[in-house]
Amino acid sequence: MILLIEYPKCTTCQKARKWLDGHHIEYESRHIKEENPTVSELKEWHKRSGMPLKKFFNTSGQLYRGMGLKDRLPEMNEEEQYELLATDGMLVKRPIVVGDDFVLTGFREKEWEEKIK
Repeated sequence: MILLIEYPKCTTCQKARKWLDGHHIEYESRHIKEENPTVSELKEWHKRSGMPLKKFFNTSGQLYRGMGLKDRLPEMNEEEQYELLATDGMLVKRPIVVGDDFVLTGFREKEWEEKIK
């Protein structure tokens, strides 16, 4: 079963959910604001994704910009970045889709087709 971590009001998350439904893919949905990813989850997903940790940050979000993270992140080590991400779901790139052998952030239809089908 796939885990979809989303913010229901996010239009990108809505597109992702519509895509999953349209392809008859079963998933469990988790509201990122109500149940923020933990440090241990973030570490595991980051490791499994093969992506840079920065890809887990919602760089276009108000909170990211308001905290000046563009300038602060390069000075932080990975542990500090995990801790920061775990403080607020709105800092985390969404949606995140977690499968048995993949983790994806954001919704890029071609990438999802390759990994999920």
